[in-house]
Amino acid sequence: MDLRRALNHVLDNHRKWVEQFGDLPDHPSLHVSEAQLEAALDTLSARLTNNYPFFHPRYAGQMLKPPHPAAIAGYVAAMLINPNNHALDGGPATAKMEREVVKQLATMFGYGEHLGHLTSSGTIANLEALYVARELHPGKGVAFSVDSHYTHGRMCGVLGVEGTKVKVDSAGRMDLDDLRKVLATGKIGTVVVTAGTTGLGAIDPVHEILPIAREYGTRVHVDAAYGGFFILVDDLDPQPWQAIKDCDSIVVDPHKHGLQPYGCGAVLFRDPGVGRFYAHDSPYTYFTSDDLHLGEISLECSRSGASAAALWLTFQLIPPTVDGLGAVLAAGRRAAVRWADTIDASAELTLYQRPELDIVSYFGTAGTMSEIDATSQRVLHAGMSAEVEPVFLSVLSVGREDFARRHPAVGADADRARVLRSVLMKPESELYLDTLHGRVIDLVASPNG
Repeated sequence: MDLRRALNHVLDNHRKWVEQFGDLPDHPSLHVSEAQLEAALDTLSARLTNNYPFFHPRYAGQMLKPPHPAAIAGYVAAMLINPNNHALDGGPATAKMEREVVKQLATMFGYGEHLGHLTSSGTIANLEALYVARELHPGKGVAFSVDSHYTHGRMCGVLGVEGTKVKVDSAGRMDLDDLRKVLATGKIGTVVVTAGTTGLGAIDPVHEILPIAREYGTRVHVDAAYGGFFILVDDLDPQPWQAIKDCDSIVVDPHKHGLQPYGCGAVLFRDPGVGRFYAHDSPYTYFTSDDLHLGEISLECSRSGASAAALWLTFQLIPPTVDGLGAVLAAGRRAAVRWADTIDASAELTLYQRPELDIVSYFGTAGTMSEIDATSQRVLHAGMSAEVEPVFLSVLSVGREDFARRHPAVGADADRARVLRSVLMKPESELYLDTLHGRVIDLVASPNG
């Protein structure tokens, strides 16, 4: 997709719209000379070079990549108007787009009737889900796995509810026996299940957790911020994904696998009746229409209409279907599975855990945790500082017990060890994999990279 051509089209369309309203007064306070602008833009570009190449498959570190050009074009088109999706008088067009994309997300997960909206992040989306959980079960706490995102513990603190950590099994998924023990206390109102942990990409057994939670009268919230769009990949175990439609709320981040710029999260509720917990009075908004204003069902007030436009345009071109967006995610998962097989066949590297999604965890083959930790840190820094063919990885800190459950033969001479971790969320990783693997092997084998 030619982004320059798309942006020119956006600017032409915007100019035609603006001209309908007559001549626009030109106030001198906003004047900037062409020379000033070009100098500032050059300075900005120079400063932005102090970044890692998130766009390139040689960047296989954190869950970062640029948005699709369609999302950029959609964002710019709306940003030129700068609508606010809080109230319909602030963004009538983009509010409608938001409802449309939220319905597409709800349909993707199997929700029929629902309530939902976009948010500025997965953190805020999870805050809203736990806020509703608190209102539905006052005085009750929230349970989440030790490998879930730290946002749940943090948001419990914000909301003044008790958070309880549940153990995980040897694959990083919520342990069902420990969950029963936690629920048996009677102190839990909501269980958070994770569909794709940010450390390893593990998928909690939603289909097994759900009936246990219902047995104890407990709600189930699905944190699918990272992994939610993998519901569109058809070679995964379908059982956890099929069970999501029967859970009470869902969070997903389009700014991760939905090809969107930051920040674009989403929260969905199966019961539209929870909108009553958002009820509030605003003496100067909500008067242009009797229709539902999105600010009436969100904790955030001002929200970017451009985010809705960007997601709407992207879904017009790459819809959230198996053959659309699912094909993008499937490429990253194929790359992760193939790399895991390649690592298994190598002498220099050892797989820490087989990937479920597109996150690969591995380490330089060694006899002790301290050796593994030292090699991981060396490879991380040597890879990103290499003058020729740099590669950008990340590390995951693993405790002694978790390491021993997966690799009992490795000497546990340290409390923790860092292993290497690569997120292959760009479909181009599938085409670059052999080069990436070769560079990692070189870095592990040579102290100088």
